[in-house]
Amino acid sequence: MATLPNPLPRLASLGLHLPPGGLVDATDEGPWHEPLLWLADAPAAPGEWAALRRTAPAVGLLPVVLDVGAGHGGPELWELIPGEMSYPGDHDAEEVLEEFWEECAEEDEDWPGLAETKGADTEGAGTAGTEGAGTGSAGTAPDPESVASDVVDSLLDGRGPLKDPRLALVPARRSADIPTAIGWMGPANHENDTGRLSAVLRSWEDRFGIRTVALGFDTLLVSVAAPPTTLAEAEALAAEHFAFCPDNIWQGSDSTLRAYAEHQLLNQPAWHFWWD
Repeated sequence: MATLPNPLPRLASLGLHLPPGGLVDATDEGPWHEPLLWLADAPAAPGEWAALRRTAPAVGLLPVVLDVGAGHGGPELWELIPGEMSYPGDHDAEEVLEEFWEECAEEDEDWPGLAETKGADTEGAGTAGTEGAGTGSAGTAPDPESVASDVVDSLLDGRGPLKDPRLALVPARRSADIPTAIGWMGPANHENDTGRLSAVLRSWEDRFGIRTVALGFDTLLVSVAAPPTTLAEAEALAAEHFAFCPDNIWQGSDSTLRAYAEHQLLNQPAWHFWWD
């Protein structure tokens, strides 16, 4: 993946107020030539993500919460493969989703296309230091950073699925690129090149104001500033989710796109993905 200069090697000189932690460079093939991320030693507390989100983007870093307590350990044990990732900007999100759809859907089910959105702001959504970008089907949406902060705080005060959430910093300019920047292999049974999934996340940044806020070994959680507000909009988006992460439907409690749309997407401020 093509990247900008990595500020992590000079982290101590960047003026960020960080709790005790350390740099991670472990990959599936041994140490990477530069740090992939910084990881806190202790569980994160509400407010810490938001504090870093106000300062870290200016130096080329974005905060994310990593779940190190779900039975797979921390990222040094996640078999990261940064060298195998493509650049998300080289992919068209709809082409990626259509290809996934054709692999996973029934033979007589044609790809329905991307869900339509109303009032989408596609200028710089999800970029470091960009506030208020990314509105979707609701038209005028809340600030994506504020929504992300609220979602993260709910994860860190025990109201979410994370077992042992740790604060991390990743060298990335868009939240959509965080999984690709560290060489995350969570969706490996569905797609080995996480850059293709980040291309879809970029599209959701632009259309729904999502932010990548948490990663586990094989889980991804994003906040959503502009979720679908009608069942028809949610059903259209459910097709994208099925293509992106079919296990959400195949192995989830909602076994049809309509049920998934109603219970997991309609007016929901966060989307959770899990790959078996």
